[in-house]
Amino acid sequence: MATTDTLRAYIGSFTTAGGLGITTAAVDPGTGALTPRHATAAVPNPSYLATSPDGHLLYAVSETPDGAAAAFTLTPEGPRLLAPAVPVGGADPTHLTLTGGHLITANYSSGSVSTLPVRADGTLGGPAIVLPHRGGGPQTGRQEGPHAHAVLPDPAGRLLLSVDLGTDSVRVCALDAATGALTVRDEVPLRPGSGPRHLAFHPRGDRAYVVNELDPTVTVCRWDADQGTLTPLGETRLLPDGVPSAGTFPSELVISPKGRFAWAANRGHDSISVLSLAAPDVPATLVTTVSCGGHWPRDLALHPDGRYLYAANERSGDVTWFTVDPDTGIPARTGSIEAPAASCVVFA
Repeated sequence: MATTDTLRAYIGSFTTAGGLGITTAAVDPGTGALTPRHATAAVPNPSYLATSPDGHLLYAVSETPDGAAAAFTLTPEGPRLLAPAVPVGGADPTHLTLTGGHLITANYSSGSVSTLPVRADGTLGGPAIVLPHRGGGPQTGRQEGPHAHAVLPDPAGRLLLSVDLGTDSVRVCALDAATGALTVRDEVPLRPGSGPRHLAFHPRGDRAYVVNELDPTVTVCRWDADQGTLTPLGETRLLPDGVPSAGTFPSELVISPKGRFAWAANRGHDSISVLSLAAPDVPATLVTTVSCGGHWPRDLALHPDGRYLYAANERSGDVTWFTVDPDTGIPARTGSIEAPAASCVVFA
């Protein structure tokens, strides 16, 4: 990882909606402010990004009907494509993660999860090994079939969890590091019609928080690392009392480094929910909501030291950042940059 003096933000976007591809921005070490430096549209619709553990490489999905993933090396001039993008064998990949020597994508439109080997030089191999999801949900307009939306490893790196909006469930999978094959060990049902989208683990590793897109809630779950089991414990609504749920579609949730607070982005309501995670046996509590600073916040990201929170506001075309009050967790808007069709922010 870069030092605070050389830290960079990488902003993904939808090129088919006017985005610049991947924008590189310098991060001011004192204020968290972003200054754009470079942009590359080497692959279409790099809507979600992830960095290698050493911070030297960047990986991107290409969220298109012929879905692909690409590897970049990070240079002072910005990301440089290492090799042509590799097909993932699924349509519209929306999320990716790196674990066990593989890159794994969640493919929304085809409702599947794909694995690609990561070679020693950081490039991606193939062909992809694809695990299709099965099922649907009660909201037939959005849940006519499976829609895998996120995939990530558990804190120990032993298992993978794939979150499916279409089937209202989270699958717990084992990855064969030698072959890239995924085996489903369990499928955990969540409330029908909730539309789970993304998941984040508490720093303690014993809780997982699933943000739901089709109903503005977060589902709190117990994670048993030894058994590899996920158990739903309850839900917390992400909007204040009296605010109707219709028209609000939560997108992302991030948790503070010390695990005291979580923040969820609400598209439509165009807000950020501040949640208190006070104790292991207490459900998440809504503290307040604040404006996201734009329209349609698709992603949230925390500065590595937790002092600043960034919202990628897709439809207003900006990334807005906030200074987080360490005592209350409430973010205060500090600044923004133009970023057309912004969809993701990561740091390296």
